[in-house]
Amino acid sequence: MDAPANVVTLHAPAGRVPIPGPATTSLPPVGMSASAPSTGARIAVERDRVVVDRLVLIDASLAAFVAERPAEERVGLVERALKIGLTALMDAGVTVNVDAVRAEFATLLRQTEDANTKAATALDQLLRQNFADGDGRLPRTLEAFLGDRGKLRSLTDELFDETKRDSAIGRIKTLLGTYLEGDGSKLATLLDPTRLGSPLFQFRGEMTEGFNKLNERIAALEAASTARAQERAKGTAKGGDFEDLLEGLLADTARGAGDLLDRTSSEEGAVIKSKKGDFVLTVNPALTGGADLRIVVEAKDRAMSGRAMREEIREAKTNRDAVIGLVVFTPAHAPTGIAPFDLRAGDVYAVIDPECPDPAILEAAVRFARLLAIASLREREVEVDAEAIGAALTSIREQLEQVRALKSTLTSVVNSTKDVQTGLDRLRDAILARIAEAEAELRAAG
Repeated sequence: MDAPANVVTLHAPAGRVPIPGPATTSLPPVGMSASAPSTGARIAVERDRVVVDRLVLIDASLAAFVAERPAEERVGLVERALKIGLTALMDAGVTVNVDAVRAEFATLLRQTEDANTKAATALDQLLRQNFADGDGRLPRTLEAFLGDRGKLRSLTDELFDETKRDSAIGRIKTLLGTYLEGDGSKLATLLDPTRLGSPLFQFRGEMTEGFNKLNERIAALEAASTARAQERAKGTAKGGDFEDLLEGLLADTARGAGDLLDRTSSEEGAVIKSKKGDFVLTVNPALTGGADLRIVVEAKDRAMSGRAMREEIREAKTNRDAVIGLVVFTPAHAPTGIAPFDLRAGDVYAVIDPECPDPAILEAAVRFARLLAIASLREREVEVDAEAIGAALTSIREQLEQVRALKSTLTSVVNSTKDVQTGLDRLRDAILARIAEAEAELRAAG
């Protein structure tokens, strides 16, 4: 339906919503109309349209401006003018609202700054009151308790004053003097084995009785051993039976190590008409890199000088093509200082008692000789860890020196037999352990 000739219809731009402000005029709700009292004009807002009815504008200059336009353009001119005016009024309202918010924010900011300043001043005063150097509550309190004249200093001085009997130090000193100082102290009474009431008195008596019994037993054993040795020296079992005994022991040792044992006492060797060398022990090839390595073993149940023994073992090594000699003596014919075994002139000497053979001694001697033999392969350029073997041999020699020293102690001090025998057992175990380490190096090299 077309609008009357005297009515201007305005369409609001799409997406523009008026923002009310101090300079804007409130409009009636959609579908209602408003009239101007002075002119009788009516303004109606219907959804997105503004309908102006009977609006009269009294302004000479504006009337002249509109009169200059053709009649067909005047409606569009007035419509544009109304749009421009309403848009300007709407933007002016928004600007006024922003300025009001900015003013309120500035006021709030000033109030916040004032409050922060007051709080900072109050906090500074409070901190100075409690923590200021010299005048603060905390420094004064710490000085009262921890200072040079504070309560803690006076308390510790009084507690640890050595001149006062009732102080902690004085009481501890008196207590320790009662238990530890002087011959009449409780500790001296408890540890004196000569006092009848001492706990060690009974122990002293028991130890004395035990050593006397041990001394008697050792003397009896020595007498029996000497008698047996003399009887064996007079009998017929001083040759072949000792070799038979060694053959069994050597066979067990060789079997466990993978070596080859041959009894050669009745066979001639490389030297014409020579039967030197009772046994030949061929070392396991897995340890020698395939090289033929031999150890000659001599069983000696008769006395020989050191020079004669060295010459005989040298001839035995040549006769059996061996690199190391192992001489096994009976206790009655062994040179001094070689028990249980020793290294002499590059060869190994050992002592085995036929009446009470100790396989561990012979096994250690054989393993010692095996190590010496393998160490000689350095001259043949066989790949073995010579440094590891050398270190093991050095350690073994040191252990043998300790064995020799303990044996001397055992001979001279009868009352210390048990302790020395224990030391010998430990050293024997240590020697076997070192030999095992060297053999492990050889297996790794193989």
